Amino acid sequence: MIEMKHESFFSSPIYRIEKPEWLTKINKACEPVIKKAKKQNDLFFKQRDKTYGIKKGDFGWSHHTGMIVDLPGLEELKDFTIKSSYQVLDEMGYSLKNYALAITEFWAQEFSKKGAGHHDAHCHYDNHLSGFYFLKCSERTSYPIFHDPRPGKLMAQLPMKDPSDINYGTSAIHVRPKPGTFIIFPAYLVHQFTVDLGVDPFRFIHFNIQAMRNNHGK
Repeated sequence: MIEMKHESFFSSPIYRIEKPEWLTKINKACEPVIKKAKKQNDLFFKQRDKTYGIKKGDFGWSHHTGMIVDLPGLEELKDFTIKSSYQVLDEMGYSLKNYALAITEFWAQEFSKKGAGHHDAHCHYDNHLSGFYFLKCSERTSYPIFHDPRPGKLMAQLPMKDPSDINYGTSAIHVRPKPGTFIIFPAYLVHQFTVDLGVDPFRFIHFNIQAMRNNHGK
């Protein structure tokens, strides 16, 4: 074995904390807006069923609400999101002296009861942090997958000895959330949600944070 000094650089953090104490209050607050989102999608589902001559309902769908950052009942989550965002960016070494953080997007979504709800791999441009707060999930529901953000590394990717190991060659990792799991990460991290089977309810809040330069900043 050749002994060499080894250091790690260019890592991407994913922060996680469990906050189950907010679940009852936030689920109750989100219930009417989720119900409204589902109702708005009914017309599309009926038209799709008519077009294909088969009743699929909301199969393969994710029901999205609009912006709910100021929805009564979400105050604690909103404040925690901003505070944790400052902490994450500070720990990553960024100076926020001339910046203010803004929540640019904050919405709830619930995957189809009939199954196949999912999200393809994507990231949220023009933001600096992204995150989730999981309201309903289990070991039998969907979960997020995060992808290595370095295109140069992916271009030169070699076969892994054991794809189940997490190490420097890993190109994607997944996180299994519980109800109450709060996750925040750099917005450049490409993420996706696996196909949900519709066995158990799957609902979460997704948010994005932007560091906005103050007018007097340099």
